[in-house]
Amino acid sequence: MRQAIMPQPGTIIIRQVEAPGEVSANEIKLAIKKIGVCGSDIHVYHGKHPFTFYPVVQGHEYSGEVVEVGDNVTKVKVGDKATARPQLICGKCEPCKKGKYNICDVLKVQGFQSPGTAQDYFIVPEDRLIKLPDSFAYEQGALVEPAAVATYSTKKAGDLKGKNVVVTGAGPIGNLVAQCARARGANVLITDISNYRLQKVMKCGIKHINNPIHEKLDKALKRAFGSKGFDVAFECAGVEVALDTLVQNINKGGDIIAVAVYGDRPKVDVSVLGDRELRLIGTLMYKHEDYEEAVEMIGLGAIKTDPLITAHFDFEDYHEAYKYIDKRGDKTLKVVIDF
Repeated sequence: MRQAIMPQPGTIIIRQVEAPGEVSANEIKLAIKKIGVCGSDIHVYHGKHPFTFYPVVQGHEYSGEVVEVGDNVTKVKVGDKATARPQLICGKCEPCKKGKYNICDVLKVQGFQSPGTAQDYFIVPEDRLIKLPDSFAYEQGALVEPAAVATYSTKKAGDLKGKNVVVTGAGPIGNLVAQCARARGANVLITDISNYRLQKVMKCGIKHINNPIHEKLDKALKRAFGSKGFDVAFECAGVEVALDTLVQNINKGGDIIAVAVYGDRPKVDVSVLGDRELRLIGTLMYKHEDYEEAVEMIGLGAIKTDPLITAHFDFEDYHEAYKYIDKRGDKTLKVVIDF
């Protein structure tokens, strides 16, 4: 079968490898149909992901068709559409024992610390599998993973109903976080320096947008929230200036959820953090129920995925997809690899 591998930063090659064999009793074999290229994948491509080593087979946002099931599998049958969580956990450490397996002490993520799905066939265990509705397009299935990041992270600040929320960064994760926060009842303002991404956000139903190049944030805040300001923020840009802007502008006692992956270590004004009793909250990935909620929200139309898809590339052109993102970063959201 075909496999795309990144032997070193900046290089992706297609090679032939042996296909996975028969499944065990609790496993499912998928014929991979779609893979979404993630911002974290681009960090890896540039050698700036802090927890990835080479060579690496990427692909953690994906969907596929079930082509083989083990004797004990009950969730799906051959021909069904499915995706799966890419988390490999120990189940024995203290976080795992507390149900926080998304921060397992020895967590490995397929596509980063373990081989991902950038190949024709892939085997997954039933406990990590999520069956997709028959009505789902495979493109929607490939966006369940980033949507699950949104469903999980938006729960970190508690009940969002009626709250004013700012999201920094209107890339795919920021877009989905904004949509999910809105679906949870928040009044959302999203900010980005790309007008292209902001227009896509509006197509997804977010009314309040801000480009700080053309409009100062304080004016945008008054336009969106009046004099009330905002109590919750989600940092999805992955740049220091975005995080600092939130620290300097959020209401006293507010919550800032750091969603993005940072290529460089940002500085945080801890004096302001302490003086205003702000909470800076980390968030990592998701749990199984967040995948299920993401599927539900997409199915109901509470999260729209079609506006996020910018371009498609054939599997054989895997490297060209990354070059395309590099050249058109400010006019790109989700690039999809087609099998």
